[in-house]
Amino acid sequence: MAGSLGKRGKAGIGACLLSLGLLLSACLPGPPEPAPRPSPGTPSSAPPSSAPPSSAPPSSAPPPSSPAAPPAGEPVHFTAQGDIGVGAGAKKVLDVVAGLNPHLNLALGDFTYKAGLEQQFCDMVTDRLGNEFPYQLVTGNHESDGHDGDIEKFVQCLPNKLPGLQGEYGTQWRVDVPEQNPVVRFILVSPGIEFRGGEPLDYSRGSERWRWTANAIDEAKSQNIPWTVVGMHTPCLSVGNYDCQAGQDFTNMLIEKDVDLVLSGHDHVYQRTHQLATGGSCAELVPASFTSGCLADTDGTMVQGSGTVFATVGVGGVGLYNVRSDDPEMRYFASTSGKNREPAFGTLDVKATVDQLAARFVPADGYTFSDSFTLRRK
Repeated sequence: MAGSLGKRGKAGIGACLLSLGLLLSACLPGPPEPAPRPSPGTPSSAPPSSAPPSSAPPSSAPPPSSPAAPPAGEPVHFTAQGDIGVGAGAKKVLDVVAGLNPHLNLALGDFTYKAGLEQQFCDMVTDRLGNEFPYQLVTGNHESDGHDGDIEKFVQCLPNKLPGLQGEYGTQWRVDVPEQNPVVRFILVSPGIEFRGGEPLDYSRGSERWRWTANAIDEAKSQNIPWTVVGMHTPCLSVGNYDCQAGQDFTNMLIEKDVDLVLSGHDHVYQRTHQLATGGSCAELVPASFTSGCLADTDGTMVQGSGTVFATVGVGGVGLYNVRSDDPEMRYFASTSGKNREPAFGTLDVKATVDQLAARFVPADGYTFSDSFTLRRK
């Protein structure tokens, strides 16, 4: 029967099929509308395709939306804290950072206190701060040797986000912010802690790492970068549990070179010195003692070049230590907080302009301790 169809019959069938095809195509949905593009500078809230979904609960604070580099003329805004963990305290402090919306955060070491939790820590951070936020790392003693975490794994899941960084990110690095016409040079180093093999890195006088640090400071001064901030895990002066693990010579070198602000963690307290300087009746700063001649300025408003301020912010979320008020170094400190003295988790919050560096301690939810200080350029 099919062989008996003429040209007219075949044409009729073709027309019917064409009409049926047009009818079906009209009933099918069209291609989906493209998703709206995010605003420039707004970090995506979705994790990278290579990373597992976050296991952390959603944060009540929205991720920061500011770019890594502030626009010309605006302050460089950064936060800093160490000794963080993965518990409720750490999440409260990260929520504070998210609410402050800085350009970057300095994480001053000791992240999980247990091996195998690196990705959990990174997910906790990116869940609250976004995947593109510069959460900048320097190792602490708990991840430097791999026993309680691995700095190499933390660097992989929280990589550098700042342009122009030089050095070994996570261990010893420097960066100028903004990259063009910088306001702050950040120098992050790792004295006084053991690495694989049980050996500390060599920051002794004249060593390669000593020279690297000194040259980074000198270069910032020669380039007229307004502010120099050095960060590391271990402090030297402390009224917490530890003695001078950063090294007496290295600490005095930072003072002699007029570093504006030195940040650390390690001791689970908040402690901030007066402005300290050497020279005259203070030949050098000697740990475990007090020399009044080393005090350059003892009020909350200080002048750049008169001395160095040291701040330990080891209150990022894990158990606090006591403040030892009978420590002879106590008189170097303008403000302290610990388990036995106005306890608080929180972060240091700093805004730097060409003319001044203003810092304050911002406590996490449920705490009330506060501190503030300002450095002004001459």
